[in-house]
Amino acid sequence: MYCLPTFRQAKLVIFDSITNDGQRFLDFIPKELIKSVNSQELKVALTNGSIIQFIGSDSYDTSLVGTNPRMVIMSEYALADPRAYHYVRPILNANGGTMIILSTPRGKGSLWDIFQIASNNPKEWFCSKLTLDDTQHISWEEIKKEITSGEISEDLAMQEYMTSFEIGISGAYYTKYIDKMRLNGQIGEVPWEPAFKVSTAWDIGVRDSTTIIFFQKIGQTVRIIDSYEKSKEGMEHYAQVINNKPYSYDKHWAPHDIAVREFGSGLTRLEKARSLGVKFETRDNGKSSGLPNISITDGIEAARSSFAKVWIDEKRCKGLIKSLESYRQEFDSKRKVYRDRPLHDHNSHYADAYRYLALSLSRNRDGQTTAEELERRYTQTVEGQETLPGFFRDDHRNM
Repeated sequence: MYCLPTFRQAKLVIFDSITNDGQRFLDFIPKELIKSVNSQELKVALTNGSIIQFIGSDSYDTSLVGTNPRMVIMSEYALADPRAYHYVRPILNANGGTMIILSTPRGKGSLWDIFQIASNNPKEWFCSKLTLDDTQHISWEEIKKEITSGEISEDLAMQEYMTSFEIGISGAYYTKYIDKMRLNGQIGEVPWEPAFKVSTAWDIGVRDSTTIIFFQKIGQTVRIIDSYEKSKEGMEHYAQVINNKPYSYDKHWAPHDIAVREFGSGLTRLEKARSLGVKFETRDNGKSSGLPNISITDGIEAARSSFAKVWIDEKRCKGLIKSLESYRQEFDSKRKVYRDRPLHDHNSHYADAYRYLALSLSRNRDGQTTAEELERRYTQTVEGQETLPGFFRDDHRNM
């Protein structure tokens, strides 16, 4: 299995590509060894019964189901769905197979994680990191000319030619904000505060992942305490996840069009969720969720503005953090510029859920919470009763 981030890339980059001197990549397989070529499934069958197949990590769960690959090559791993690696690794462990991973860095994301594992386990892994100083396949003077002319940024040059992990993903929306949060200690252990209710922000996938972010808004502080992601499950599954958590809930937030998107049962997702005990915030007489239908650009700006007051639990929200670091603009490879829209990949789901979280903050009453209100709600949660004047209360705090 030769795996690129998407099936389309596997076809364009490998199956249909040619070298600089005009030779097709597939021609490197000796013709006498080829039994057949399936251009639809990107599959080459060999005369000895072996198969070479090109797949995308975006469909790892269907491409690898029922297969038993002996070697998997993951190219451009920094842009791939890391779940593909975790899915195929047990198969290779069982059959004594081989994994090869190669990529240009894209910040400290999934490639950084696997690079650290490989570097620290030399008996288990062969690990090599090469820069332009090692390969010398292009003159550094030529690179400097491109930087000076504005054809390429210095950051991108360091990433592409010097394999720097320190440079955030080019075109990334939130990387520098996450870096600043780490420096400020805003990413670490963020415990659940049982005295305060938990809200959720959802990105509900139709054919791909659904993500849920669990957060508490205490005064002006937003504490993201938990997260969850799963694909190809019905609302019953996610309602069960919500109900199995020990949290007491405040508000559930979803995309503005949740009320018009069908689940296939004749009910909208809003109605289906409500029947299962998950009551999303609504407006316009229940025709849409409580979030406004604003542009993605404005939503991204709202997300950027929120990071200063957000704390994220590093252990329970690892996937969320990685997605926020890797969420980036779509790149136009022909014009060599970034388009004014996000790239839709496996990072989009958590990034969208966080955008909805950011948009919900101005609509959450906690933004105007006073000390007296916090005290009242604390007592309600802990004691299950409304706060009475101090004269009538006999708890230990008034003694």
